[in-house]
Amino acid sequence: MPGKGKAPLSGNQLKQQVVALAQKLGLNARTEVKAARRLWGQKRLIDVVVTDGKTGKTLGIECKFQATPGTAEEKVPATIQDISHWPIPGIVVLAGEGFSMNMKGYLMSTGKAVWFDELEEWLRLYFGL
Repeated sequence: MPGKGKAPLSGNQLKQQVVALAQKLGLNARTEVKAARRLWGQKRLIDVVVTDGKTGKTLGIECKFQATPGTAEEKVPATIQDISHWPIPGIVVLAGEGFSMNMKGYLMSTGKAVWFDELEEWLRLYFGL
């Protein structure tokens, strides 16, 4: 994986690195942005909302980190479903070696998942930078 020396070590660190990357690209980034309620009624907070100040184009980003195999990955399909109910477009940014091959396959098939080490290229394309 490219850039392993700068790879996040936790979900919170992943979120901070997403914000730093957005700012490096000249984009605005806010964290824990309220966006109505989740499917089951709980308040929805989007991890990071990135906005291009020039165009107003906006993207919501959920950050999911899993260092070792486990059950945390089981929450990701619900996150993918929840994104479809956001008032803005959204993706899930992934990091960590703990996602199973089955989950990696599922995530890539959704078109809504991007590995952190590929995020800069993805953001440049999305925002036309």
